[in-house]
Amino acid sequence: MYITDSACISPQRTFDNAFFEGDIKVHEGDRYIAIEPAYAQLIPAGLLRRMGKAVRMGVGAGLPLIQQAQIEGIVLGTANGGLEDCLKFLNQIVDYNEGTLTPTNFVQSTPNAVAGNLALMSKTTGYNTTHVHKGLAFEAALLDAMLLLEEKRGNAFLVGSIEEISDYNHNIDLLAGSFKTGHFTSKNLFTLDSPGSANGEGAAMFIVNAERADDSIAQIQDVFQSNNLTEKELASVVNAFLRRNGLQASDIDAVIMGISGDNRTDHWYFNLQKELFEESNTYTYKNMVGDYPTGSAFATWMGAQVLTGKRVPNACVWAQKNTRTPKHILIYNHYKASQHGLILLGA
Repeated sequence: MYITDSACISPQRTFDNAFFEGDIKVHEGDRYIAIEPAYAQLIPAGLLRRMGKAVRMGVGAGLPLIQQAQIEGIVLGTANGGLEDCLKFLNQIVDYNEGTLTPTNFVQSTPNAVAGNLALMSKTTGYNTTHVHKGLAFEAALLDAMLLLEEKRGNAFLVGSIEEISDYNHNIDLLAGSFKTGHFTSKNLFTLDSPGSANGEGAAMFIVNAERADDSIAQIQDVFQSNNLTEKELASVVNAFLRRNGLQASDIDAVIMGISGDNRTDHWYFNLQKELFEESNTYTYKNMVGDYPTGSAFATWMGAQVLTGKRVPNACVWAQKNTRTPKHILIYNHYKASQHGLILLGA
């Protein structure tokens, strides 16, 4: 499966080239809020005013891609969708005693609202689905698209993910110990040696095709997901994943790891790097965009850009071991050490 175009809205300025030109935003506290582009040229004001943040980011990242490509369907992944609008709607039920409710929050509250809006605005009437699998939602969307292309259900699809920070969600996760407390910034997120990370949000979208074309920027060679890995099994599972693609650990030029600054779970990444990828460059991204369930979509966007020749910002470099032009990049991410995903990218 080949990526021919991509777009990303994140807590960094990724909607243009600023991120790879060294324009890095330093975030403070436990919320990394997305930097959004001006939507006025893209979305009519009447529609924009009614859109929740998740829908706005998803449409803002996906619609420009669809306008430049002929696609047969839309496949998205999200853990929570527009949860903020969902809570607004539920609160309205109580406030108005189940009386006359405004439909806007209800329409925007479902996880598939983004895919629905994209389909309506682009008049895409083909396959349309949203995967809601927490930390493996994006990997599931990729696998779905790969199967669709293999079955020749279409030549091109929009694949992506969306996540927003909602107050409700954030506070529950904060009480559960998911985020660090006290004063800290994205600069020292990895050096605090304390439990928790920082919350993030964003949308990453890709146009994918079955065949390599002149405008292909990267290949998604394979995807793996698991809910029941143990740390002892991880290295052998990664080796098996690489072998089925005709590769070994030494062939991987760079690894993008979901290191989050949480000292309870980061050892999964550190041990894997020491065991298999001592000679590979290691890059991070959660110090840039925060930790959220579909963060691997940002890593995929970043990896695809690196394969086109873009230079990784210094803040994302964990270990620089070689200077060769990357041909194979492996993305490994886990969500709270319970859901594990591998994505293999090739030039």
